[in-house]
Amino acid sequence: LAGAQADVNPDEVASVIWKYFTELSNNAKETVDGLQQSEITKQLDTLLQSNLQSASLYAEDLQRRLMPFAVDLQTRLVQDSQRLKEQIQQELKELQAKLAPYADEVHRQIGTNIRELQAKISPYAEELRSRVDRGTGELRQALEPYASELRGRLQDNADSIQASLSPYADRLQQQIDGGVESLKEHLAPLADDLKAQVEQSVAELRRGLSPYAGQVQEGLNRQLDSLTAQMDKAAEELRARLAASSEELRAQLSPLAEELRQVASGDAESLRQRLAPLAQQLDQRVGQTLEAFRQQAAPFGEAFGQQLVQRLQEMKLKLDSGAAGVEDHLELLEKEVREKVAAFLSTAQPPVE
Repeated sequence: LAGAQADVNPDEVASVIWKYFTELSNNAKETVDGLQQSEITKQLDTLLQSNLQSASLYAEDLQRRLMPFAVDLQTRLVQDSQRLKEQIQQELKELQAKLAPYADEVHRQIGTNIRELQAKISPYAEELRSRVDRGTGELRQALEPYASELRGRLQDNADSIQASLSPYADRLQQQIDGGVESLKEHLAPLADDLKAQVEQSVAELRRGLSPYAGQVQEGLNRQLDSLTAQMDKAAEELRARLAASSEELRAQLSPLAEELRQVASGDAESLRQRLAPLAQQLDQRVGQTLEAFRQQAAPFGEAFGQQLVQRLQEMKLKLDSGAAGVEDHLELLEKEVREKVAAFLSTAQPPVE
């Protein structure tokens, strides 16, 4: 039970609640109101059961306390959404009026921040591209001997080939799994580094703009908090895209081992005939799959940098116009959801037997 609490990811719980809150916001209330509580319950049930199978007492206790909390939180979010939207719009108008006399200086500060952020992100984007290139190259090099070995086995007698194919396929799968895990381990830290650089950049922008905000400092802070939330989400999306691409790579390479197992389970007479094309194609198929991954994942860093620059430019336009975007209050609401869920779970200790 002591380790059960760590098995519950607050972000996953928050994502369940947030998903159904946004569905409620985007649909006519009468069409979803009756289903809302049962849908949240079903999703949280699935989440808890998958993460807490080894701690059923804690799962039951947490589920009992989490359901009322989730439904109540969602109800309060619906009520707070319009209030927060109006508050942000008013604050932004006041902030725009306050900053108007300093427009040139504000533009200079944001422009400087954009250039500095680009300069900070660029080396990480290059490093990401380099790590993708290096990782795919190392994995291809590790898999090359398997193609040579398989071609060499064609010279053996059928019984010997059949007996050795399954262990060979298992080793190939282990090499694929190990290579993909190594690739993920090399790519994941870059997302953390980029997130740290982003937070530092927003902190510098906050220091640069604060002298002009005066009595509407709270409104500026709220806008910068929203900007931070957008950029943090972009960094998490980058991490998720890298992990998903790596898993996609595993899914595309693993059928090679499975095909060999299927050949091994067939009759010995046609074994050599079915194995020969696989032996000849293995290296080519590995190369094509790894190259497709490299082409897909290598530009992620540059795309991330462009996304951040766009967010800063949108921030500049909002300060110029005094008009809040549709997403402004939703980002802050989502941030509030994640904070409240994390706080709730931190107090939901496992029961003492």
